[in-house]
Amino acid sequence: MTTGVRRRLGVEERRQQLIGVALELFSRRSPDEVSIDEIASAAGISRPLVYHYFPGKLSLYEAALKRASDDLAARFVEPHEGPLGARLLRVMRRFFDFVDEHGPGFSALMRGGPAVGSSTTNALIDSVRQAAYVQILSHLGVTDPPARLELVVRSWISLAESTALIWLDGRRIPRAELEVQLVHDFAALTAVSAAQDAEMAALLRRIAGEEPADGPFASLAGRLLALAT
Repeated sequence: MTTGVRRRLGVEERRQQLIGVALELFSRRSPDEVSIDEIASAAGISRPLVYHYFPGKLSLYEAALKRASDDLAARFVEPHEGPLGARLLRVMRRFFDFVDEHGPGFSALMRGGPAVGSSTTNALIDSVRQAAYVQILSHLGVTDPPARLELVVRSWISLAESTALIWLDGRRIPRAELEVQLVHDFAALTAVSAAQDAEMAALLRRIAGEEPADGPFASLAGRLLALAT
């Protein structure tokens, strides 16, 4: 019979363990409902030892948020292969995977949690939005976006956030339908802008020309035509 020996973790290993434990707890309940005592218990260490690695709950929350924000930003990374509509749909599926996995923490972050108002928290949230913005522009093949395109992309990112938050309150609409709807929303926002601006119109024509007949953008066009008849 062998006896298991608990290995002493190094400083960075312990910090990463605590961040992982905190993220797991935050994925089930709002961060402001999770105590340092619970985090310590889940990590199998004492409360004072948590404070040895993090000066307070805010610093641990921010470290956990940094890991989560890096994860979320990475979900907007998509190979530049295939039509834009299909790419955006894959991105939305990964985005909702994250929302589904980290519901209470995502909701607390966007609506107001224990670290809201700190410069670190605000910077991390902005970094995710900027990463998403840069990724979308890269898929559009645009490096110097005109003002109307910037408005469309940033408005769509905000719409994705608010849609996810509403979905978390009861999940009354099937998630898969919302993923497709958000892709349609991007096309709709672009179309409305294109009606006002020649440069946006040219971009829309290019996007539409690359879309297959069974793609999400073509599906939206077909549904709108059906409504008009």
